Amino acid sequence: MNQSERIDYGMHVHLHAPFDQAVEHVTAALKVEGFGVLTQIDVQATLKQKLDVDFRRYVILGACNPTLAHRALSTELEIGLMLPCNVIVYDDEDRLGSVVSIIDPVTMLNVGANPDLEPVGEEAALRLRRVLAALNQ
Repeated sequence: MNQSERIDYGMHVHLHAPFDQAVEHVTAALKVEGFGVLTQIDVQATLKQKLDVDFRRYVILGACNPTLAHRALSTELEIGLMLPCNVIVYDDEDRLGSVVSIIDPVTMLNVGANPDLEPVGEEAALRLRRVLAALNQ
């Protein structure tokens, strides 16, 4: 499968901003919606260190809204396997801008069979869509 046949795992926006600036904007927009970044994985550096391969700038941010996480975990302890919400930022093909993708929490929570988690997923999705909308302004 080539990049033009990309599978849709979540919600996306293209920014006309360099990578470092895009990561800053994403982190700030997440904060406005009550999400903190718990983890940050530098995929480019990791692949270089572990495999000695060159890869575009690419970061995985583990974003968490404590209130929503508490609601989800209080509903079902095993949902912790699906936390935090992953956000990726990477250089676009031309390295002139950046792509931001956020996992769709509704889709992610539908993997399980607990309908009590639907409101949590819907609220998380609403907040994360607002993050993307803020980035797109």
